[in-house]
Amino acid sequence: MTADFVRDVMTPGVVAVRPDASLVEAAQLMRAQDIGDVVVADGQRVVGVLTDRDITVRAVAEGIDPVTASARSVCSAKPLLVAPDDPVPTAAALMRAHAVRRLPVVEDGLPVGMVSLGDLAEAQDPDSALAEISRAEPDGQDTL
Repeated sequence: MTADFVRDVMTPGVVAVRPDASLVEAAQLMRAQDIGDVVVADGQRVVGVLTDRDITVRAVAEGIDPVTASARSVCSAKPLLVAPDDPVPTAAALMRAHAVRRLPVVEDGLPVGMVSLGDLAEAQDPDSALAEISRAEPDGQDTL
């Protein structure tokens, strides 16, 4: 099966935090959902994407208190967005051009999913190492 559109490859559903949520709250949500990113949403409007790496590099490594720092203060603001009906090559080109690993998928202004490099790898080359890693269950042993 070839995946023509973002809706064919995206991970449906969005895990979101408010802009004023603390980094601890966001990290706990990521842990509970076994994910590495959350959408930062003001109401139903996407205002940013916050990753586990953002928390680590932009906050903890800088000595910023994750209890008092907000998701908005650390997230990647004004993220690139794609729609479910956008062609898969469009999402791939955006990721390549802007060196991002994930894109929120928005329909009629509402976040409906996320598309990642792993999603694209699975769709375009299911036998690739990235596709295999993306399909694997996390083992909690991230050592890189």
